[in-house]
Amino acid sequence: MSEKIYGLMAEFNSPGEVLHAAEKIRDAGSRRWDVFSPFPIHGIDQVMGYRNSLVGWFALVLGGGAFAQTFGLLWFTNAFDYPLIVGGKPMFSWPMSFVPSYILMVMGAAIGALIGMFALNQLPRLHHPLLNKKRFELVSRDKFIIVIGAEDKQFSVTETRKLLESLGGAQVDIVEDPD
Repeated sequence: MSEKIYGLMAEFNSPGEVLHAAEKIRDAGSRRWDVFSPFPIHGIDQVMGYRNSLVGWFALVLGGGAFAQTFGLLWFTNAFDYPLIVGGKPMFSWPMSFVPSYILMVMGAAIGALIGMFALNQLPRLHHPLLNKKRFELVSRDKFIIVIGAEDKQFSVTETRKLLESLGGAQVDIVEDPD
């Protein structure tokens, strides 16, 4: 094995098996592991300890910033920088400024969500080491796979292999990372 080890993967046949295995892996203290499934498994996110995504905060910050900047720019230009008296209207009107500010807030929130998604998912990654494994293709059909990463503090090829095999994992394979 001249390539760097990404982790160990084990194949399971049912959602119940993979959920039970995930609970045992969590209880064993592993922190860098993931579950791959052909469909969502009810309760797996609680077992894995997932919290709400931070993408919403990216959207809030960029959307709110876009709204405030647009509103501030309209206020500054209409009231101070280039005041025009047209038909006795006020120099600054917040109802008139709300619509473009709202439109740019929506655009800023969408861009913030896109940036947050890319940043938090560590994208773009053009190729993932799991795609080198032929058996990983089965996860899109009828198999369930758990991968324990080599970055995990408790990772040991022999001990992790024993753990995955004791949980009923079939086809326990080493995943190598050519990068």
